[in-house]
Amino acid sequence: MGKDSKSIDTKKEPKDSSEFKAQILSRKSWITKMAATIGAVGLGAYGIYKSQEKKMKTSVLRQSVPLGFQWPTSDPFLFCVHHEDHYPKGNGKFGPKASLAGRDMGQDFAGKDGWRMYHGDDVPGFPGHPHRGFETVTVVQRGIVDHADSLGAAGRYGDGDVQWMTAGAGVQHSEMFPLLHEDKENPMELFQIWLNLPKKDKFAPPHFTMLWNESIPVRTHEDSKGNRWKVKTVAGSLFGDKPLAPPPNSWASNPQNEVGIYILDFDAGAEFKIPGASPGLNRNVYYFRGQGLKINGTIVPGSHMFQVPSDEDLVLENGKEAGKILILEGRPIAEPVVQYGPFVMNTPEEIQTAFNDYRRTQFGGWPWESSDPVHVGKGRFAKHADGREELPS
Repeated sequence: MGKDSKSIDTKKEPKDSSEFKAQILSRKSWITKMAATIGAVGLGAYGIYKSQEKKMKTSVLRQSVPLGFQWPTSDPFLFCVHHEDHYPKGNGKFGPKASLAGRDMGQDFAGKDGWRMYHGDDVPGFPGHPHRGFETVTVVQRGIVDHADSLGAAGRYGDGDVQWMTAGAGVQHSEMFPLLHEDKENPMELFQIWLNLPKKDKFAPPHFTMLWNESIPVRTHEDSKGNRWKVKTVAGSLFGDKPLAPPPNSWASNPQNEVGIYILDFDAGAEFKIPGASPGLNRNVYYFRGQGLKINGTIVPGSHMFQVPSDEDLVLENGKEAGKILILEGRPIAEPVVQYGPFVMNTPEEIQTAFNDYRRTQFGGWPWESSDPVHVGKGRFAKHADGREELPS
């Protein structure tokens, strides 16, 4: 194994569990901050700071919350972050052809010059780190992600692809953003969404499923005036399309849970409807691009999340500029959530067990020469832990 300044020293026995937690969390400040945020929020139905609530005048728009880097979520979702980085030309070694001076290397989240290195030293991204007890859904709109994990699996995906990973019993993985183009800029945009697992599935075998761009349902509609709106269905059937199958142990694998992940792009002036689903779901609408949108006749601010009833239709009328929306919805798992950094369980004792298990097993170890591998010379592909290989189709 190559030198990794961010790896966890499991040979050094911590004095107690809190010291061991600090070893992990000091290396992952973004996870620490996220855990602190969720801890501050508590286990309320929507997981949103009450100090940020803005009660809407209409009964349909229950709450409005401004969007930052990390977006508020509701059960069964745990976390959503929108990465948008305007990376420069590549330097021939998959890093940026630009000075890194003035950056907090290893913790570069400031967005200097419109892009971030995150935890990467040479290549932007997130070197190897552990997870247990939930799933990551990584929706890459633009750019490339290189995946490697402690089970020996690997992949390169992007430009519309989705990787849906069940961390389950525990896995380490890295997510690096190689800058492949040396003759032009390397824009990156992705959503990473964390979906919880119920208690019965928190120790499911780690597994990932690729949803290749070529196969993901995308449907373009026209309103009565010829304005277009497009829906990309990552999960769910709200708009009439049959989604690709999620991993077998996912909360989304049971259609009765009505888990939905949709991305909508719409022209200026477009008018369309978001249909109601079953009652009792949590539905969040993230209006992350554009201004001047009306929802059920109410003008709403851009860069905001809106909580809405799951069983009511929403009539949208766009303003003078194109817009984009992310919709996350699903039936709540409604179990206790105890989260500490990269682990999400039901009790504090289970969190302690997760730390102990990781210290003892490293969730299979790390079979790669470095903590931040890049798959040189590869196109989009996936190689699974059982040796099975797949290409986009």
